[in-house]
Amino acid sequence: MKDSPVPPPPGEPRPRRRDRHGRGMRGPVAPPQVPLAASRAESFRDLVRDSVERLERRWPELAEVDFLVLEVPRAVDDSVPLGGSVPAGKDSPARIMVYRRPVEIRTKSRDERALLVHEVVVEQVAELLGLSPESVDPRYGQD
Repeated sequence: MKDSPVPPPPGEPRPRRRDRHGRGMRGPVAPPQVPLAASRAESFRDLVRDSVERLERRWPELAEVDFLVLEVPRAVDDSVPLGGSVPAGKDSPARIMVYRRPVEIRTKSRDERALLVHEVVVEQVAELLGLSPESVDPRYGQD
C-alpha cells in the first residue's frame, strides 16, 4: 500500500505546486514596469497632466490653477463642451475642467486623444488668461 501524503490541518491552505492542468504555476502577466490595471480614467488624467506640465514650463502662473478631469459636463444647452474654465474667486483658485467622455467619444486612438486633450487645455488656458491659443502654445493647431 502506498503512503498517502498527510493533509494539512483544517484552516491551513494546501501548498500549490501545480495548477489543475499540471503545468505549474503561471508567471507574471506583464513585466513589472508595465501598469497592469491602468483604467481609461487614469490614462486620461495622465494625458491632462502631461499637457499641463508642458504648458507650465512656459507659463509658471499655471501652478496656481486647479486642473480637473470630470466625466461629463452639466447639461446647460444642446452643445457638449470638451472643457471649461472658471476664473479665480475670493476664496477659490481658478479652475480648468476637461470632460473625459466627450473627448473620448470624439477620438479613436490614444494619439488622437492626446492631441485633442492638449488642444482643449490650451484653449481653456488661453480663455482664462485672455490670450489667443497660439500665444499660449505656438504649436497649437499644427499637429
